[in-house]
Amino acid sequence: MKILAVDTATRSCSVALVEDDTVLAETTTLTNETHSRHLMQIIDDVAGKAGVALNRLDGFAVCIGPGSFTGLRIGISSIKGLAYSLKKPVIGVSSLETLATQCRPTPHMICAMIDARKHEVYFSFYRQINGRLKKESREQVALPADAIRHIRKRCLIVGNGAQLYRPLITETLGALAEFAEDSEHIIRASTVARLSLGRFMRQDTDAVHLLVPQYIRKSDAELHLGEVNALKS
Repeated sequence: MKILAVDTATRSCSVALVEDDTVLAETTTLTNETHSRHLMQIIDDVAGKAGVALNRLDGFAVCIGPGSFTGLRIGISSIKGLAYSLKKPVIGVSSLETLATQCRPTPHMICAMIDARKHEVYFSFYRQINGRLKKESREQVALPADAIRHIRKRCLIVGNGAQLYRPLITETLGALAEFAEDSEHIIRASTVARLSLGRFMRQDTDAVHLLVPQYIRKSDAELHLGEVNALKS
């Protein structure tokens, strides 16, 4: 089964084309430019390197969040457009689950943490059990100090939120804080593809027209609209 996967949830942009458990090609970039300037070119380059035409794919996978509002919209809309035009199935994958999946084997709890801006982070807790990842909490947004305040045992922390707030986390948790390797903090599209594979095999795909970003927090536009409506009422 050939799957093309995309992640644009953070500053990094990653595209991979995999066949079952084999990564045929993958490109991951880290830039301050908007993903709309290079995503389709990266998709074409990855497909070319893999030697697989897009119409020969079995499906698409894409990170649906949480993460950057603009980045998520770009990645999801691009994949939806390809899925529609090529009549291929699509699966949305959590960015936090992807980060936790990439972590090295550990007996400790895993906290996946993505910068949410406004001095907040998106986060969720996971645990590896018998080689499988188990979700231990819902995906949330909070101040970094609130995200980690219930940690009482050693915890592996991963994601760009962990990198950004490492001094605060270290000061608060001390020896309880264990940080992922540098390479594990960046979401890889090959991991997105790997997470989607089981669902593709079960034909548990998402309706393309219903695939939307999972923001968790309301956008600035939504917050402003709520304030306007409150004033009117």
